Amino acid sequence: MTAPVTDSAYEKISSNPKFQELIAQRAKLARILSILILGIYFGFILLVAYAPGFLGTPLGSGVTTIGVPVGVFVIVAAFVLTGVYVAKANTTFDQMNKEILEDAQR
Repeated sequence: MTAPVTDSAYEKISSNPKFQELIAQRAKLARILSILILGIYFGFILLVAYAPGFLGTPLGSGVTTIGVPVGVFVIVAAFVLTGVYVAKANTTFDQMNKEILEDAQR
């Protein structure tokens, strides 16, 4: 169990340039990934709304249409982008956080 953060520790951490950098990097990555997934999702919705014939085009001679792999892509993209964030959080962001806490204890 960790000790509660005191006002002086909070001030020390929040004024640390590494903390400001951590916040900026996390926000930038979150914006980029959010824009990507929203673009993918709304692109799919726009295709459904304005190009249903395209999505309904059969692939080959079977019953599967183009809409199926496009829909699967939307779902897989969400998992992949989540994985990108988790990988960055577990490596770079955790290391930066560790350094910030070590600086605050000095």
